[in-house]
Amino acid sequence: MKRYALLLYGLFGYLVGLGTLLYLVFWVYPWVWMPTTIDSGAPGSPLRSTAIDLGLILLFGLQHSLMVRPRFKAWFDRHVPYGAQRATYTLVSSFFLGLILLFWQPISGTLWHFDQGTFGWWLTTLLYFFGWGVAVLATFQIDHFGLLGLTQAWRGYRGLGEPEPTFQERGFYRWIRHPIQAGTILGLWATPLMSTGHLLFAAAFTLYVLIGLHFEERDLLRTLGEEYADYRKRVPMLLPFPKRSSR
Repeated sequence: MKRYALLLYGLFGYLVGLGTLLYLVFWVYPWVWMPTTIDSGAPGSPLRSTAIDLGLILLFGLQHSLMVRPRFKAWFDRHVPYGAQRATYTLVSSFFLGLILLFWQPISGTLWHFDQGTFGWWLTTLLYFFGWGVAVLATFQIDHFGLLGLTQAWRGYRGLGEPEPTFQERGFYRWIRHPIQAGTILGLWATPLMSTGHLLFAAAFTLYVLIGLHFEERDLLRTLGEEYADYRKRVPMLLPFPKRSSR
């Protein structure tokens, strides 16, 4: 019975995580059919709105930083079974991302606004689809279901533990080391309507991604060793421009 509960928990975490992320993808673009978007609502006091929005982003960032720290992970390993760990992380992350989606405050001011059908509208919309498309496809080129905890729940159901980490260079990962993050950054910035609130969100999350990649690269080097060090020398981080060979 416990194994079935673990599998159902993993499936629930996967569906909640996937649904929250998909809502975010559509939330950052001015779709008229969306119930809410990043610019929904009447702008209030700029200082108050900025403080609330930065607070929401800070909560999300602190949760992500805390749950990947070695001390917390050691506690997590002792109290949460392997098959439920990633699903729990996904659910907690979805909660804090949901707070942003629910309580984000629009801020008055517009940097650019391209009318539908114009060149600027087509360009930003195509880049939006391209960015998020790359991010989604890249998850399947590593372990889409593992990123949201379903693979771990399935292994727990079968009585298997955590597998040995392996390194594979495929798909987008042959050109850039972090295509999920690169696509996400592009998807956040590519919009025909860049409001001040959207700018704040895109800039803050870009900064968060860059800081997170710094620590992720350090962990990957520690885990995978020379294999990843060589990969890091050959393949750029976010932009698919070939590296110059050092003489």
